Amino acid sequence: MAEQTAIAQLAAAMGDEPAPIYQRVKQAIVSQIREGHWKANQRVPSESELVNELGVSRMTINRALRELTSEGFLVRMQGVGTFVAEMKGYTAMLEVHNIADEIAQRGHTHSCKILSIGQMKADPEQAAVLGLTTGQTLYHSLIVHYENDLPVQLEDRLVNPLVAPDYLSQDYHSMTPYTYLMRVAPLTAGEHIVEAVLPDLRQRKHLALDEHEPCLLIRRQTWSDNKIVTYARLLYPGSRYKLLGRFRGHG
Repeated sequence: MAEQTAIAQLAAAMGDEPAPIYQRVKQAIVSQIREGHWKANQRVPSESELVNELGVSRMTINRALRELTSEGFLVRMQGVGTFVAEMKGYTAMLEVHNIADEIAQRGHTHSCKILSIGQMKADPEQAAVLGLTTGQTLYHSLIVHYENDLPVQLEDRLVNPLVAPDYLSQDYHSMTPYTYLMRVAPLTAGEHIVEAVLPDLRQRKHLALDEHEPCLLIRRQTWSDNKIVTYARLLYPGSRYKLLGRFRGHG
């Protein structure tokens, strides 16, 4: 019923102005979103439903939805459907914050799914980023963070067990790794590397992304006193997140 109402609203908003049909579909959808008729996270009718009810070609509907997704108005989740996008959340670029706190500050709900957590032997690259020797034990966790049930971060974290020996025994459904690590090894220094990447198949699945959708990747290394605590790869869907940095100038 809700989708039938959404299609009726869309048909009424399209009008008959002299513009390409895909453009009229786009303008009508944007109008519905901006006027609050289509809410954030509301499911958009499927391509088939729009083709049948609006009497336009699938190619036209596909182009309209594809362009609106790239422009940030819609979010397409593979195997799930297309939804009205929320205003992009943000993460602090020059600071280290708790993602659960960032989400709560926006009035939204944080949850997570722990994909794996355990210990492993460090290979040469992992040993280097944690200041360990090859073959030493390290801790590893892979967690998806959600904002209002929408995946917004894939956290792939290596932890130095010499600094955080009880890392594996914590309940990360009730607190984030950030919360625990800040308690046992307060941050004294950190380093960020930020880049745009294309996620692999596994990462796309965890973040419910379409093929070729870019992501923001933050590689973060942190220290407590002179010891490296953790090295994390934080992957954000580019369509759902942005980076924010503040600085003070002189003069």
